[in-house]
Amino acid sequence: MRTLEKVEQLETIEGSGFPIAFKYKQGVGRPEILGNGPVRDVYVTEVRTLAGYQKEGVVHEGINGSAWRMTTDEGLHIGGRDVAPFPLGFFNAGLQGDLIGRILKIAAVRDIKIDDLKLDLKNGYYVVGSFVRGDAKGYVEPSRIHVEILSSAPAAAVSALIQDAIKASPAMATMGTPVESTFAIYVNGRRRMVTSLPNSNTPDVPDPYKTYRAVPSPLDCSDELEDIIWKTGQANEGEIQPAINGTDDKVKRIVRTIAGNSILLDPDGVIEIDTVLGLPGMSHFALKTDERLDGDCAPSGLAMIAAGIAFCYLTQIERYTIHQKFNIRGARLVQYSPFTLSGDPADGSWTGDIEPVDTHLFLSGDEDGTTHEKLMKIAATVCYLHATLADSVESDVRISLNGRDV
Repeated sequence: MRTLEKVEQLETIEGSGFPIAFKYKQGVGRPEILGNGPVRDVYVTEVRTLAGYQKEGVVHEGINGSAWRMTTDEGLHIGGRDVAPFPLGFFNAGLQGDLIGRILKIAAVRDIKIDDLKLDLKNGYYVVGSFVRGDAKGYVEPSRIHVEILSSAPAAAVSALIQDAIKASPAMATMGTPVESTFAIYVNGRRRMVTSLPNSNTPDVPDPYKTYRAVPSPLDCSDELEDIIWKTGQANEGEIQPAINGTDDKVKRIVRTIAGNSILLDPDGVIEIDTVLGLPGMSHFALKTDERLDGDCAPSGLAMIAAGIAFCYLTQIERYTIHQKFNIRGARLVQYSPFTLSGDPADGSWTGDIEPVDTHLFLSGDEDGTTHEKLMKIAATVCYLHATLADSVESDVRISLNGRDV
């Protein structure tokens, strides 16, 4: 059996020889949440830390769907290796993939022919306080969305289509529906009662290190796309600058903008999203999603959403472990992300939603139990995506039909 120390010292994304993302387990069908509902599906994400800021996750798409192995890394600006997308890039891609999927499904029901569809989506986040002092807090800003459509449909029909799709997207609900996430913590193999955050009522879940006795590997003869996630080779202009961690009282606000744009690879719902952190020198990564109910060649946008939330939280665990010099190692988690659909796509009542995300954090170390929970809480407080789940922000939406704003 692998030990935590050996995993931390030796395992890297590039060292596995595997792609950044691949199908790990074949499902019996696509998750029903990708259909027209009503339905409730729970995505389960298992993540473990690798070397540095790298992480490996397996996302199970509901009860029936496939499981996808994905990896994340941070950029050189905070000491990452920059070989896989950063967590917020997953979230940006998930928003776009799921939203486009809902647009296409509503268009089909309403007999609106779409000749082409592109999306530009920017997410804004900021943190106030200091990572070193341990008082940093994350915040989210409204998304800025630009939808470009080529279609012969009337402008009023297209405008209603986009607004109804935003309402129908469970991914977009992560920004519009405030939920109180719940937490469980396991220290050196033993679960402790959480007192500083909402305590999870879910029974004990298996430790990912015990669940996966072998490293997840790609399926043989899989029907997945090539390069589900890939580094494009493009980078923002400018030189990379080290991130500011707020080491003194002069640092009040650190802003992060994530820019993404998407194109249709298949008009039925296979999408590729280019995403990048809006800082000088940052690398672009492209992520593919499959929003088709009868397809299974890439993760859904909701899988990207679930992965992004889990990855972002563990990044904050790692950053605080470093800055606070905690003797804690081997962070991993199991996270439950419930998504729902209700109503009818034909009449505008179709509504996507998210229920509270339940995170089970596993830590090993020589610190006392109080210190382990302190780490859990301050990471949750600064995590941009847990801040997103807890807040309610309305997106700024611009729609262009055949080159003209509507």
